[in-house]
Amino acid sequence: MRNVLRRYRSLPLRARLSLLVAAAVAFAVAAVSVSCWFVVQEKLYDEVDGDLQRVAHRPVTTADDARTLIQTCPQEPNEQSQGDGPGFGPQPKSMYFQVVGTDGTMCVFSNSAGVVKIADSDKDVARHPKYDELTFRNGTDGNGDTVRVMTLPLVVSQGLADQVPYEGYALVVATPLENTQKTLNDLALLLLLVSGIGVAGAGATGLFVARAALRPVDKLTDAAEHIARTEDLTIRIPVEDDAEDEIARLSRSFNSMTSALADSRDLQQQLIADAGHELRTPLTSLRTNIELLTRSEETGRPIPEADRKALLASVKAQMTELASLIGDLQELSRSDNAQHGDRVQVVDFQDTVESALRRARLRGPELTITSALDPWYVRSEPAALERAIVNILDNAVKFSPEGGTIEVTLAAGVLTVRDHGPGIPAEELPHVFDRFWRSQSARALPGSGLGLSIVARTVRQAGGEVTLARAEGGGTRATVRLPGAPTPPPELP
Repeated sequence: MRNVLRRYRSLPLRARLSLLVAAAVAFAVAAVSVSCWFVVQEKLYDEVDGDLQRVAHRPVTTADDARTLIQTCPQEPNEQSQGDGPGFGPQPKSMYFQVVGTDGTMCVFSNSAGVVKIADSDKDVARHPKYDELTFRNGTDGNGDTVRVMTLPLVVSQGLADQVPYEGYALVVATPLENTQKTLNDLALLLLLVSGIGVAGAGATGLFVARAALRPVDKLTDAAEHIARTEDLTIRIPVEDDAEDEIARLSRSFNSMTSALADSRDLQQQLIADAGHELRTPLTSLRTNIELLTRSEETGRPIPEADRKALLASVKAQMTELASLIGDLQELSRSDNAQHGDRVQVVDFQDTVESALRRARLRGPELTITSALDPWYVRSEPAALERAIVNILDNAVKFSPEGGTIEVTLAAGVLTVRDHGPGIPAEELPHVFDRFWRSQSARALPGSGLGLSIVARTVRQAGGEVTLARAEGGGTRATVRLPGAPTPPPELP
């Protein structure tokens, strides 16, 4: 059985569907054919039983004639008899007539077609005769041929109206079933032929339907193989706009997947190109400074101490910028949809903001940073969330004028950071969260253009949202909304 299932599972899908359809039709046709055969058999037997009842008229004889038959009790029919019997009604030569006693003794009428083998049910009728009792069964004659047997009490007439069973004897009347069996055999052959044609037609129809139904799947397969072979993500499966079946949904899902993959690859290529562009500037500066230092050593011409310190300071700054850029790229290389279950935990948002504020005050000691923070607990990665808040505050510090003020508030899960710098032009606001995007005014300032991209992704993974807008009176207002609660969950200590 396991081998059969293994072979079935190894077949193509359309072949399996065809086999399932053929098997279902075969089962239905078999059930109908068998039911039809039994119904026809029952009807034919009913007709034969009716013929037997019409032949065996009662009362059949007088008590003296019955006594004479039983006393002589012939064991074989008289082949010269032409139907003259002892008063048992019309007796066709093709039928069987005999009397059976309680001990199994049988007496055959002279015009009987042969001898029927006695059964226990015949003896029971003789042993307990009832005037209206009839039993039917299939039996065999002396030649082994199948006959339909009717057994009834042997009824005799005593006068014009007095009809009584003859005690201890039963009348057995039988007719051959050759024609009935031939009819049933022909019907079985016909049903078998029709069933075979039906199953074969169902299999062919199932194969045709499976091919038609799976044609879109073939297109999907071809498209997937084409993409795997050529890496061409522009291919799409045509789908009718009003189609709502499973295949149409699968095609739309495939198209959405290839579109998402194409967008992801484009973003990846753009990230690589932008990263290469951003890395080229500090690497070129580093190479130039190092070449100057190396040439000074090789030629023996010392660089003035002030210039040497400036070169080393530039090298250090460029290395710091490279390290920051590489860290940002590593952060962005993580999947946007990755669920880091081992890193996500309940975080005290208030403590995170306060920690970020301490770092921001060190970077902008000449600035005034005010804060009003209410308790709030969120689910996020602690390190990623703190880095995102630090990036927002770094931007505020970077663009604030010397001696300026930065206002930070946290209320009901909404963090607001407002600076009083030049602000962001309205036409540049849609691009502030793009990777490597930097406004014209920030080109000369340090940074990679990835900070706000990291902020947007971290906030999105925590289930929140972040926005940047121009503040009234000048400056920029950054707003972060995170779902959470003012108190920690009960499971926390």
